[in-house]
Amino acid sequence: MGSDSARGIDRRRLLGWGGFAAVGAVAAAASPAGARPGHAAATGQPGQPGRYRPASTDSDIPPETRPGGAYDRYVAELAAEGRFSGVVLLSHRGRTVLSRSHGMADRKKEIPNHEDVAFSLSSAGKPFAAVAVLQLAQQGRLGLSDTVGTHLTGFAADIADKVNIHHLLTGTSGLGSPDEDVERVFESRDEVHEYYERRARQAELVGTPGTPRAAHAEAEVTITALIVEAVAGTTYWDYVEEHVFGRCGMTGSAFFTRPEWLTDERIAHPYMTLADGSQVDAVRNLDKGSPRSEVLGKNPGRAFIDAPGDGGFATAPDLVRFARGLSDGTLLDRPWADVLTGAKIPRRGASFGAYGIPVSIVGGQWQYQRAGGNPGVAANWTVYPDTGWVGVILGNIDGVPLQDLIGQETQAITGIAPEGGPGGGAGG
Repeated sequence: MGSDSARGIDRRRLLGWGGFAAVGAVAAAASPAGARPGHAAATGQPGQPGRYRPASTDSDIPPETRPGGAYDRYVAELAAEGRFSGVVLLSHRGRTVLSRSHGMADRKKEIPNHEDVAFSLSSAGKPFAAVAVLQLAQQGRLGLSDTVGTHLTGFAADIADKVNIHHLLTGTSGLGSPDEDVERVFESRDEVHEYYERRARQAELVGTPGTPRAAHAEAEVTITALIVEAVAGTTYWDYVEEHVFGRCGMTGSAFFTRPEWLTDERIAHPYMTLADGSQVDAVRNLDKGSPRSEVLGKNPGRAFIDAPGDGGFATAPDLVRFARGLSDGTLLDRPWADVLTGAKIPRRGASFGAYGIPVSIVGGQWQYQRAGGNPGVAANWTVYPDTGWVGVILGNIDGVPLQDLIGQETQAITGIAPEGGPGGGAGG
């Protein structure tokens, strides 16, 4: 299952299912006056997506976001130091402003990273489940107040009767999951599905449903996917590929299997750092696990396919298409898109939990972000709906300072410096 941690990142600050964006934490207190001239404050109402401005013009594009600008130089320096391998992309109202690729997607085959390479998303793919649920709610096929027992059987009575879909999507279910067998190597889609469904059914109610917690429980993610399957009559993977990726034209995105990861030259391999400092291709070294404490023993290549409700693979342009699909009615009608991103649980400062997409107010503007990490995996996509920007960061080596990258991206777009100045925050 995708990890909610990445090297150098405070798990609760950056990647919690009901948590908030790291850059929201470092910049949320900034006032609109701290924004760069020309970057107006939000036009949406609190809890609602802001409306995009008119078509992009050169005057809307700050020099820091352009090729050769401050953000581009920062990423290039990281790559030169061996701290970044992957793709970064900045898009403004559908127009690509910056697209840069560094490092190798597959060192053995000498395939470089490029814009059309798909990267593992880990937890950055969890919002696909929230979109799937809201699509079914929009169709009247389920309600957000439906309990687990409304759609699924075989769960303990307290879970079936007390935990509802809203709790699952906000990370407030009160569920606790048993420890994961991180050394297991899966050999089929059915085996993966059976394992995570069984673990979800072993979950126990350890808190009060509706009470916010620091991090999401694995069972919440799996049960959400199981409800999608029960209502839609298909696997979660197939549903998302058809109704999310397919609708948005995300032709380079899918829930790829390990055999595809090994053979398809359009998929980046994760390079995991071992205790002796050497780096190995995780997919080709299933006997090796990460020495990092937050993902100890894990190896993402051991999964045959990502767990239901989690992960997936996407290219950077496809994530821009996904972001656009959230705002233009492709994925959800406008009221339901507002439900997805509406602020629901107050966090620190001007940061809030929404449905799988942490939201923040940064310099008077709404910002939605989702990050994910695993050994050799770093992923993040951020939407700035009030000004029409989308930023994507996809990496395939350990040691990517993801929080710093996000902060530098936000500074380039909004003019608001991360806490502690450039490169501030919990770098890795």
